[in-house]
Amino acid sequence: MGVDKARLFLAIFAVLAPAEAFDWSSSPWAWHCADGTCVKGAREHISNPTSLETCKLTCGKDGPVWPKPDYITIGKEVSYFLPKNLAHDLLCSGDSCNLLKQAFAIFEDNLNKYNPTYSNGEASWTGPWAPSVETHQVSVHIVLQMDQSHLKMDTDESYQLTVQTAAGGSTSAVTITAPTFFGARHALETLSQLIDYEESTNSLQIVNIVTIQDSPAFHYRGLLVDTSRNYVDIPTIKRTIDAMAATKLNTFHWHITDSHSFPLYLETLPKMFQYGAYTYRQVYYPADVRDIVQYARVRGVRVLPEFDAPAHVGHGWQWGEKDGLGKLVVCLDKEPWMSYCVEPPCGQLNLANENIYKVLGDIYKELVDLFSPIDLFHYGGDEVNLNCWNTSKEVTDWMEASGFGRDDDAYYKQWSVFQDKSEALLTKANKGIEVPGVIWTSHLTEEGRVGQYLDNKRYIIQIWTTGKDPLIAELVKEGFDVIMSNYDAWYLDCGFGAWVGEGNNWCSPYKGWQAVYDNSPHKIVSDLAGAQYTSQVKGGEAALWTEQADSENLDARLWPRSSALGERLWSDPDHNWRTAETRFIHHRQRLVQRGIMADRIQPQWCHQNEELCYA
Repeated sequence: MGVDKARLFLAIFAVLAPAEAFDWSSSPWAWHCADGTCVKGAREHISNPTSLETCKLTCGKDGPVWPKPDYITIGKEVSYFLPKNLAHDLLCSGDSCNLLKQAFAIFEDNLNKYNPTYSNGEASWTGPWAPSVETHQVSVHIVLQMDQSHLKMDTDESYQLTVQTAAGGSTSAVTITAPTFFGARHALETLSQLIDYEESTNSLQIVNIVTIQDSPAFHYRGLLVDTSRNYVDIPTIKRTIDAMAATKLNTFHWHITDSHSFPLYLETLPKMFQYGAYTYRQVYYPADVRDIVQYARVRGVRVLPEFDAPAHVGHGWQWGEKDGLGKLVVCLDKEPWMSYCVEPPCGQLNLANENIYKVLGDIYKELVDLFSPIDLFHYGGDEVNLNCWNTSKEVTDWMEASGFGRDDDAYYKQWSVFQDKSEALLTKANKGIEVPGVIWTSHLTEEGRVGQYLDNKRYIIQIWTTGKDPLIAELVKEGFDVIMSNYDAWYLDCGFGAWVGEGNNWCSPYKGWQAVYDNSPHKIVSDLAGAQYTSQVKGGEAALWTEQADSENLDARLWPRSSALGERLWSDPDHNWRTAETRFIHHRQRLVQRGIMADRIQPQWCHQNEELCYA
């Protein structure tokens, strides 16, 4: 049953069922907090019985907050209130004010989603209520210290949050102070996690006393989704961004195209999608892309476009010869595919054809416009197959006629020339403004090569090899900043049946949330190169390559495992997953309330009986 259908069922059941069916205050069971753990027991034997939701809000060092803050103190009591009694005032300027107003509306909608009757943007809040519930006010005061409306690698995402409720008082005063909109947005997310629904009063409840100071451990906290192997529809992309916002991940890395398909509409190059899209309905049009970029920005997420080249190109490029531009790609659909690429279908740019740069220049112009303003750009740049080029007559003739030779080093040199030209085209498209480029580990970054072929001032290396690869030490010692995506922990497509042949896929086994959580970028670099190099770790990113995923199962592949990534990259905890387990399971429940079809991790009994499901 889908999330919307489930909510519809609950709404109908709420109308048909007797009111007392939801009066959990008469249940024989209740909860109380004992040594930081919510314990279920017979109501008659508990001196101060609470609902499970109240216990989750007030029990434990970090309460229900995910990812855990730098510093938090949390009270042991709650106040009940109605959404109509939520007010706010904003002290801000410029475009940040507009963003903050939209973010507050999202915050209010998330609170409504806690009500089980929520459907189509509405929830039923009906009394009778006790006078204290009817009249309690929650006042949110937000102060922004500067106007910064676009996320950058050096953006200050910190915030301070306090909740003050006088004993017996009728108002909970919330104060949020942040240097930028992005910090304030994170604070609103945290505040939404300090509030929950209370069944017995059909109201919301907020923790009475809270103090939080918080900031992220890493500037780059990413999630990659591939939309070429299989098309992912726009509502699913937006749900992904919603879940990222709930977990304080801040970069949606959009691997839009590959050799399989080209689902992006380009106004100057419409034949790319005409030749390359699976169907005309499975296309991202300019209005779609701009909508996603803005949708993400309001939720504190940058959208990082990746245009992978010179490998991972193919379908969408076949029109060149008919239009007088020559063959733009070589090895297209060449068989046996395993001799020319890492997976079918094959395809690489034709280095012998100068027209590839004309086409790339046009592509970059449109990408810069669609994703403006960009503070990063991902060039891809991995898994080039030298045998593809070295068995393509046009390329080999060009290599020999130009005096380059045809050994491996000759091809690596021309590949690096291609990368230099691509970077120059991107800078020109960006009106002369250079932005850091991100490039995958590849043959160009192998031992002894990276310093020869790439500039550590212009490129950040995204590492997808294992977390024990000695190459990592060489990269940081050569002065490169890095983003960790080691596949032995952060490739979320691993552990399923092979899609070529039989058995399991290449990067099995499955990466459980525990492995995701315990994968520490700082520890990896410190162990391999020394603690003095950890400052070069800009952050990390989990990746979902979609050979076996699409709109129908993307949520479950990503969530809640990516939430474990969120806490690792925001908090960089000094403990392993066991300490975080009960909060993690609760956060999964929260994602489902918000419409994310997150995978089930444990029986619900474990959520209601903390720390009793352990090995």
